[in-house]
Amino acid sequence: MGNPEEYQKLEGKIFTKSFFILLSVVLLGFYFVGVRYVKGIGAVSNMSDGYPWGIWITYDVATGTAIACGGYAVAILVYIRNRMQYHPMIRSAILTSMFGYGLAGFSVMVDLGRPWNAYNFFIPSKWQANSAMFEVALCVMAYSTVLILEFLPAILTSIEQSKWERMNAVRNWLHPKIAPDQKSMQDKLEMVRLGAIWLKPRLNKVLIFFIVLGITLPTMHQSSLGSLLLIASTKLHPLWHTGFLPLLFLLNCVFIGYAIAILESIISSYSFKRPFETEELSGLAALIPFVTVIWLSVVIGDLAYRGQIGAALKGDFYSGWFMTEFLLVASGSLLLFFKKLRKSPRWLFTSASLIVLGGALYRFNVYLIGFNPGQGWRYFPSFAEVMITVGIVALEVLGYKVFVALFPVLPNTSAHGGGHAPAKKAAVQKGKKASIEVPHAPVEAH
Repeated sequence: MGNPEEYQKLEGKIFTKSFFILLSVVLLGFYFVGVRYVKGIGAVSNMSDGYPWGIWITYDVATGTAIACGGYAVAILVYIRNRMQYHPMIRSAILTSMFGYGLAGFSVMVDLGRPWNAYNFFIPSKWQANSAMFEVALCVMAYSTVLILEFLPAILTSIEQSKWERMNAVRNWLHPKIAPDQKSMQDKLEMVRLGAIWLKPRLNKVLIFFIVLGITLPTMHQSSLGSLLLIASTKLHPLWHTGFLPLLFLLNCVFIGYAIAILESIISSYSFKRPFETEELSGLAALIPFVTVIWLSVVIGDLAYRGQIGAALKGDFYSGWFMTEFLLVASGSLLLFFKKLRKSPRWLFTSASLIVLGGALYRFNVYLIGFNPGQGWRYFPSFAEVMITVGIVALEVLGYKVFVALFPVLPNTSAHGGGHAPAKKAAVQKGKKASIEVPHAPVEAH
C-alpha cells in the first residue's frame, strides 16, 4: 500500500509558549465574535450601506481563499503535470487549504447581517443559479468538504497506528469517580482503530474522484470572485475594473498558491527545526515566474487597450496602490528567474513573501481600496473587525501546529534524504520506483 513512511508527525510538546500566545489571540477574536452575535453587527463593525463588504470579506474570503490555494496549486503540479517528486509537500498544503477555506466560510457567517437566514442556502427553491455569489458560496462549501475528505487518510493513518497514549494520560489525570473504566475505554478505542483500518482502503478507491473535484472547484470559484466586481463598473476604479477580472483572479490564486506553499514549508522547517526542502522548493519556485508573467502581461495589455496607462502612472492615491501591487509581484518574480537565488532558502522566502503580498494587495485593491461607492461614504475597519480577522488567522496557525503534531503531515526527512539540521538539503530521490497516490492515501502503482 505505497510508502507508509512518506509523512511523519512533528515530535515534541503541543502545549508550548507559542500555543498559549496564539490561543489568547484566538480567544480575544472570538470574544468580539460573541459580541457581534449578542449586540448585532453594528456593535463591532464600521460597515455601512456604502461599504457592505469590509475587511472580513476582503481578507477572510477574497484574499484568504487565495492564500489557502496552496493545496490547489500543488495538486495541479502533482496530479495534472505528474510531478510526483512534489508529492511529499501536498499533505501540508492540503491542511493549510482546509483551515483557510473552512475559516473563510465561518467568517461569512460572522459577516452576514441576518445569519439566521443562512439556512435558505440549503433550500434549492431559494437558489439563484445565475448569481456569481451563489456559485462562490456553493463551491467554497463543497471545496471545504472535499479538503476534509482529502485530509482524512492522514487522520485514519494516525488512528490506525495510535497507541492512545494521550487518551490514557487524560484518563489517568481525571478523578477516579469520573474517569471511564479502563477496559471499556480500551475496547471502544480498539473498535475505532479497526474502523479506521476498514475505512482507509475503501476511501482510497474513491479519493481520485475528490482529487478531480479539488482541482475543479477552486478553478470555478476563484474566477467567480473576480466576476462579483464586474457589476460595480461605476464604483470600482478603472485601474482594476476590467472584463478580465475572472482570468486575473484565477491566475492570481495560482501564483499565490505556489508562493504560499514555499512560505509554509520554509517557516515550518525553521520553526520546527527541520531540514529545508530546498530542492523541491527550487523546482516549485521556477514555475511561479511563468504564471506571474502571464498575469502581468494581461494587466499591462488590458490597461493599454482601455487607455489607462496614464492613470497607472499618474502618481495619485489609486496609482500608488496599483504600482505597489504591480512592483511587489514583478520584483518577487524577477528574483526567481535566477537559479542561484532559487537554491537559497533566504531568497526563496524573500521572493515568495513579495509575491504573496503583491497578490494579496491586488485583491484588497479590487475589493476595498479601489472601491468607491460615492461621496459621503467612508470606511476603515474597527478594532473589533481587525481583531476578529487576526483571531481567525491565529486559529489557522494554531490548528496547523496542533494537527502536524497529532497526524503525519510533514514530509518524512529520513525518507526523503533529509538530515536533522535545518541547514541540510532534502534531496529528491530520483529513479525510485514510482507510486501513484491520491492525496494522503498512498496506493502502489501496479
